[in-house]
Amino acid sequence: MARGWESKSVEEQIQLAKAREGTVKNHLTPEQIDLERKRDSLLLQRTRMVHEIAGCSNDRHRQTLENGLAYLDSQLALLGLNGR
Repeated sequence: MARGWESKSVEEQIQLAKAREGTVKNHLTPEQIDLERKRDSLLLQRTRMVHEIAGCSNDRHRQTLENGLAYLDSQLALLGLNGR
């Protein structure tokens, strides 16, 4: 019985999130939507890069990844965000 209640709670949370997302996106301009997509893409790439750096054992490859991470951080800064 507890699982049923838990799944209903999750379903409600998903529905609320979708409703919020829909109302917010309706108020964004095309430029804002494009900027949001770029930001999301950069943040996803940054997360992947940090993960790769953590598992890297080759110094040359690590340096290349760190340079890429610095570039992503600079692009996020241009968008008005600090790297996470």
